[in-house]
Parts: sequence; structure tokens; C-alpha cells
Amino acid sequence: MTAPTDAVRAHALTLPSAELPAYVYDLAALREHAAFVRAALSERVELYYAAKANPEPEILATLSPYVHGYEVASGGELAHVGNAVPGRPLAFGGPGKTPAEIAAALDQGVARFHVESAHELRVLAELSARRAPDARVGILLRFNLPLPGGLLAGSTLAMGGRPTPFGLDPSEAQEVVGLLGGGVYPQLELRGVHAHLASGLEAAELVAVAESVVTWAEALAARHRIPLAEVNVGGGMNVDYTTAERRFDWAAYGTGISRLAAAHPDLTLRIEPGRALTAYCGWYVTEVLDVKYSHGQEFAVVRGGTHHLRTPATKGHDQPCTVLPVATWPHPWPRPAARQNEITLTGQLCTPKDLLARNVLAPGLRAGDRVAFGLAGAYAWNISHHDFLMHPRPGFHFLDPARN
Repeated sequence: MTAPTDAVRAHALTLPSAELPAYVYDLAALREHAAFVRAALSERVELYYAAKANPEPEILATLSPYVHGYEVASGGELAHVGNAVPGRPLAFGGPGKTPAEIAAALDQGVARFHVESAHELRVLAELSARRAPDARVGILLRFNLPLPGGLLAGSTLAMGGRPTPFGLDPSEAQEVVGLLGGGVYPQLELRGVHAHLASGLEAAELVAVAESVVTWAEALAARHRIPLAEVNVGGGMNVDYTTAERRFDWAAYGTGISRLAAAHPDLTLRIEPGRALTAYCGWYVTEVLDVKYSHGQEFAVVRGGTHHLRTPATKGHDQPCTVLPVATWPHPWPRPAARQNEITLTGQLCTPKDLLARNVLAPGLRAGDRVAFGLAGAYAWNISHHDFLMHPRPGFHFLDPARN
């Protein structure tokens, strides 16, 4: 569903103009969706939330009962998530970890390190020997593995299956596993393999990816005669911005991934979705400031823009939206209104790239009407270029009847 929930719609229409734009999150909707996702997975499949998708403390806390832990990818996320949901297991991933970040993660006692390179492995070994010589640090080796046939072209964002800065090349497996299995770094405990290879895939495709990763990891373990306790297959569940009413098929994915887990009873399978957990619970609510005609087209200029909601510019799509008509007009000057049925929604930035949605069916749209952009609960505010032109920042509202 892209139309705002009843709670979001009511809240959006009560906000004063001066408090717009605003991100409005329906935490009850998030809770319902997270419970559905968790129920679709067997108990043997661990669910971690990739905090980079949306690290708002209220989002992290709402997800806490439904996830086994959180994946963080920087020292900033490590500290932030640790403060927001203290005591929960953390997995530290991402390329280019600095020695200071690794040291902080060791001090914080992260549950898993996702090691991206042989150099990172050596840094982790040296720092762990200094800071916690008697502790065993659990690691997963992240590998850039091939994707099953045809899936590389079908993904929206590929981190594996081609040259990227993510993970170890498979040709490095013998060297790295040799360091861990030969007693060189006794404080590091190799728990298994991590392989987040692509995003924007459907359920059957992601199950096929998981199967290929598990097969590769088991062959690696057999070849080097090492135990294999865990395989993390990442996230990558598709969120369709063009047909926003269609959601990722968690039921089909859960059946497939749970069957895979059952076929490997000595193996813990772990997934790390981000966008597919939180995208649906957020709306970017704003107000139409002006309606303009230009060379055969009409444009509505709204408060804010892609400096608050960069997703459509980044992904090259039109952000799904719903117009919320406002009857009153508090100003003495005439109220601009659309004359055409379709209108393009733009922001306030001094660039033609500040496009939020093109050719929106909105006959009669007027200045003062509200617009709620859906699927704004992930990779929205937190990836945007906030300070360009120094416009005011949006408000943040978290709706939760259970807590209010």
C-alpha cells in the first residue's frame, strides 16, 4: 500500500504549513509488517536488520522484538545503534573499516565481524590480540561470489559477481582460511561466510542466490577441513517503486529459505534485509507552494525536495505519492491551480534534477494541497544531501497508538 494509512493521513492534514515538510512514520504498520516477515521464516533463520536503511532510534526500537540483531557498517552506526537498542547483538560489516572503528567494535563486543579483505583480517587480529587477548572474536569472511546465471543483469544494484570493492575475491580463500586455520590468529574464530551479492531481486531469485552461497561455503569448508557454523546471505529483497502496491513475496521466500535451512541442520542461516523491512512505514509529507505552466507541461513546486528525499533522483524513478486536498486557502492572493490532468512534482532546489515524481495524475491540484510520498521509510532522509541551499530540515513524527 502506498496511500498513507489513516493515521498518517490524519496527522498530515493537521500539521501547520510551517511544520512541513515532515517525515511521518506509522510504527504500528512497521510492527505489523515486521511480525509478518518474522512469521514467514523458520526459527532456524536469523533475521538481522541492516541499520543503514533507516537508523532512526524509534525505528530500531520498534523492530527489536522481531529481529535477532542489527548490521552496522561504520563506527558512527556502531555507536548509534548500540545506544538506541543497548545490549542487542551487532554485526559489523562494510569495506574500509578503520583501526579506530575496529577497536571500538571490539570494545563494544560486537557479535560478528564481516571481514572484507586480508588486510582487514590482519588489522583485526592485531587489535584483538592487544585489547582482548583472551577473548575469541567471531568472524565471517565476506566473499564476492558469482551470481547464478542471469541474476546479475536483473538486479538493481550488484555488490558481487563482478569487480567491486566488496568482499574477498574467491581466489584469496586459500590464503585467508590458511591464516585462520593454521593457528596464526588463535583469537579469531572463523564462524562461516558472508555474501551479500545483489539488491532488487525477487523471492525465487534470492532463494537461488542463497542456495549457491551455501553450496560454495560448504565446498570451501570441505576443501580446507574447517567447521562451517554460519552463512549470512545478506538482504536484497526487491521494493518496487513503479508498482508500489506489490510487495516482496515474503511467504515464498520464507518457504524457500526455511527449506534450505532444514536441509543443513548444522548450519545457521542469517539474512540482513533493510529497505524491505522499513520502506513501507514512512511517508514524506509536504505542501504544494506553486503551480506553473512551462512549454506544454505543468509543474507543482512543493516545500522541500530531493535534498530531503533523494531516493527518486538516486534510483531514477518517480516516487509514489498521494495528493491530500486542502479546502482552505489562508492567503489574500489567488490560489494557483492545475489546468491539466497530469503534473510533475518538483522541489525547491535550483536544479532541474530536483524531480520527485513526473506525470502524476492530479487534476485540479492547487497550491496549499498536501502531498504524501510513500515508500519513504528507507534510504530517504538518511542518504540525502541535506544542506544544499540551506533549506530548513523536515520534522519527524512517529505515530504509535500503543505508546501514545
